[in-house]
Amino acid sequence: MRHRFATVSAAALLCLAGTAGLAEASPASSHGPSAMVFTVTQGGDATTGTVLRAAVLSCAYTAEGTHPDPRAACDALNAVDGEFDRLLATPDRGRACPRRKDPVTITADGVWNGDRIGWKHTFRNECVMSATLNGNALYAF
Repeated sequence: MRHRFATVSAAALLCLAGTAGLAEASPASSHGPSAMVFTVTQGGDATTGTVLRAAVLSCAYTAEGTHPDPRAACDALNAVDGEFDRLLATPDRGRACPRRKDPVTITADGVWNGDRIGWKHTFRNECVMSATLNGNALYAF
């Protein structure tokens, strides 16, 4: 399992490196470049779990990357000003989720406004993740 994560991470980071280089060359942001890799991993440890999905996002002059809706994702990232814990602030309390333990870990790695970011959060299961992120476009891939 570790090899799958390493392969996806290496490929994503190569994309990120290329995208980050483009972001640095672009004068779009007065705060510095923004290029991130996002993952959703089955398990409580992102380094040993199975990567379910991943996306690369660059929020330079234009929003681009492998994310299916890069503009909405960049807007969501701007809304929390790169403070990923704020994504967890407004869970949908009306949504009932099973109590079963089947951990899912989300990560964000890269550069946000010129600052290095490495963030992760583990949810009890995918339903809790969905209810907590409550339609946030950042992890809608």
